[in-house]
Amino acid sequence: MEFESTYEISRTVDFIRSGNFTKVALQFPDELLKDSVRVVKSLKDKLRWLSESETERNNDFKDVSMFVMADTAYGSCCVDEVGASHIGADCVVHYGHACLSPTTKLPAFFVFGKAPMSVSDCVKNLTDQATTNNKRVLVLFGLEYAHLIRNIKEEVMEACDSRSQLEIQFADILCSEISPSDNLNLCNHGVLPAEELTDNKSFGVVASNRYVIGGLHWGLRAERKMEDYLLFWIGSDNSAFANVVLTYNGCEIIRYDATDNCMVTDLSQQKRILKRRYYLVEKAKDANIVGILVGTLGVAGYLHMINQMKDLIAAAGKKAYTLVMGKPNPAKLANFPECDVFIYVSCAQTALLDSKEYLAPVITPFEAMLAFNRGQWTGEYVMQFQDLINSSHTESQNHSKEARFSFLRGGYVEDFDSQENNDEDKGGLALAHLTEQALQLRDNPNSLAKRTAKSGAEFLAGRSYQGLEIHNENALPEPYIVGRSGRAAGYQGENS
Repeated sequence: MEFESTYEISRTVDFIRSGNFTKVALQFPDELLKDSVRVVKSLKDKLRWLSESETERNNDFKDVSMFVMADTAYGSCCVDEVGASHIGADCVVHYGHACLSPTTKLPAFFVFGKAPMSVSDCVKNLTDQATTNNKRVLVLFGLEYAHLIRNIKEEVMEACDSRSQLEIQFADILCSEISPSDNLNLCNHGVLPAEELTDNKSFGVVASNRYVIGGLHWGLRAERKMEDYLLFWIGSDNSAFANVVLTYNGCEIIRYDATDNCMVTDLSQQKRILKRRYYLVEKAKDANIVGILVGTLGVAGYLHMINQMKDLIAAAGKKAYTLVMGKPNPAKLANFPECDVFIYVSCAQTALLDSKEYLAPVITPFEAMLAFNRGQWTGEYVMQFQDLINSSHTESQNHSKEARFSFLRGGYVEDFDSQENNDEDKGGLALAHLTEQALQLRDNPNSLAKRTAKSGAEFLAGRSYQGLEIHNENALPEPYIVGRSGRAAGYQGENS
């Protein structure tokens, strides 16, 4: 029974039957793949038992085919609609850690799992922090601990009876089912909001400002701001927590490690990430060739964001190339040395790549807007690219032709080359002009000075090696040559 409870077999069966799905894709992360066979067996046994009880009344029961998906093309937190479409699935059941990004084509059901935790120890640390800190407390958590939040709320309410000064508010799960037709609301069925626990200890909140991040949502009164709250995170130091730290970097944040049952208050390592990201923004400003990495093919709005990035890059006087390669790694991106920077369009929890081992930095769409719009970074950070759709880039169009100061180069630079805007370059000799501009002779005739490449053609023209040379003068086939035979330890005819 514990296994069926952890993987929510009954709720999954209800989802399949309510949608009359006949082909179901089960998406597992690597760490849960060992239980996939047992999950499939439990689901089929439950469906068969229910079908046998209804067969006597209705003979229209349809058999349900199930397919296990592993090694997803992109992040395991996103619904792999591409893999599900290969087998023509009607829906996807997603297991494990999830970002709850809206899907494009298929409905999805999420099973977050049920990680163990000491509720009493968590409540003790939470109430102690709320007592010693003068701020209100907002509790956020990893989705794997959602099943224990109600118990934590009840014990906290009991503690609040003896400590009336405590003001603690809980976030709640956004949804457990997502349908493409509900992208505006992001969920099919309303879940019990945390604010429904009405009490005079700030559990009941008349929400005016709504916040959504990482599958959680909450509301604050109109006169309150996020900076007024102490954020209490329950869970591990993962991508979801990094998303919270960067998005609400102006808030005081502490973390309760549910695995080790201890408090973590030193977040200097996470805050240091912001300094690194600011450096990447300054480096991206000096880029001439930009690669747009497609990090998802299922999150709603990704095509719109890619087109918006193309318009932004073109308005800044730079060249853009779109690349689709699945999960990026240093070896893959090294095949595109002409790109000075890459923009990774993906969900919020996979957007941050530690690009120290990459030849070129990898930035997010928000960082690209800061770099190419010439805007000032106020400290605000946006991880979800859906929040950036339709953002204006008129500032880049108005000021991109003005010289700007580069902190990395230590001087003023121009993003636009006036010679490249001549009408003659728009004709059929454009590639010839770019190639001619790519190479410049120095005083030493034996050396070549490579001009800063503005496109892939210029970069290729400036390379000493441009691929295998094909001599077209001689059309006759060359005679074949018989190679060596034998083993590498001693070929035939080789002197010992």
